[in-house]
Amino acid sequence: MAMTKPAVQPDISRPSTKPSNPRFSSGPCAKPPAFSFEGLSDAALGRSHRAKIGKDKLAAAIDGTREILGVPDDYRIGIVPASDTGAFEMAMWTMLGQRPVEMVAWESFGAGWVTDAVKQLKLDARVHEADYGAIVDMASLDYDRDVCFTWNGTTSGVRMPNGDAIPADRGGLTLCDATSAAFAQDLPWDKLDVTTFSWQKVLGGEAAHGMLILSPRAVERLESYTPAWPLPKIFRLTKGSKLIEGIFKGETINTPSMLAVEDYLLALDWARSVGGLKGLMDRADANAKAIWDFCDARDWIDNLATDPATRSNTSVCLKFTDPRITDGAAFAKAVAKRLETEGVALDVGAYRDAPAGLRIWCGGTVETSDIEAMMPWLDWAFAAEIDAQAQAA
Repeated sequence: MAMTKPAVQPDISRPSTKPSNPRFSSGPCAKPPAFSFEGLSDAALGRSHRAKIGKDKLAAAIDGTREILGVPDDYRIGIVPASDTGAFEMAMWTMLGQRPVEMVAWESFGAGWVTDAVKQLKLDARVHEADYGAIVDMASLDYDRDVCFTWNGTTSGVRMPNGDAIPADRGGLTLCDATSAAFAQDLPWDKLDVTTFSWQKVLGGEAAHGMLILSPRAVERLESYTPAWPLPKIFRLTKGSKLIEGIFKGETINTPSMLAVEDYLLALDWARSVGGLKGLMDRADANAKAIWDFCDARDWIDNLATDPATRSNTSVCLKFTDPRITDGAAFAKAVAKRLETEGVALDVGAYRDAPAGLRIWCGGTVETSDIEAMMPWLDWAFAAEIDAQAQAA
């Protein structure tokens, strides 16, 4: 029997406390609290990324990623162009086509990978989709096919609860877009053959650089299979049917930003200072819980994720449920605008393709105290907008 949420009258008085940092964007995300421009002073600016200093810093970025995420020693980690999008498309273009494919989508970016597979690569693909707020039944998939999916739906606030549905003895590869999950959620590496993410999400890094993590099975696919389509230079991971090992030691395909690399190294150091992966996960969990508790105490707002077990602890997506709201999209935009105008929450509108509502980033670089300071303002903005709507009627 479903529990009825309490009818809490929103506080229409103007709050007196504001967040110290109002940046709740889901990408690029808030910088680590310890960030300073002075911390970037050791960046190898004006130096070749192929010089020893550049190679060493790129290798340190790879090694730090492996250390904090707990990536197995026999998995390769590479820094590649074009953020998470570039990394995931590189994987699709180089590895898919040998087997039929299961394409899984429950939000905007997963839907984009479906378009790539069906319309661009024209693969033998079965498409599995779920509405925003729901998730595909991962146990229903055929893992003797290759499977492409997102771990955490950045635009829907829905995540995989675990990797239990993925069999250890699968015949196909699993390709996982983990861009808003890495460093905030526990990724089961034995269930993932290809994993991608970008620096701009949970660690608050700068954009344009992607991370590509390959299992031994993924490497075997690269070295034994040649796609039927041509590959641009920035997608090529093999030469003479052998993996280009240098890519996974910091010898990037194209020129990286050494300033962005230094920023990522600074973020990795901060991650160590808060307890590594567990500390980052705990921070994200505390941030998300502050919002969930707020919603549980009010009958006019709710989590977009329909199952509490699949609620994201990073990109928390909310929907307004008050029956007085006549135009959901306009109302949500107006609330987000009020919060931005007051300087208490920036960039919290729902993603353009998602249902109307709010999206509040809760990754580890966000302080729980800032989330808690922002929530009374959400009460105030909601009440103010309801009043404005009534007066306009």
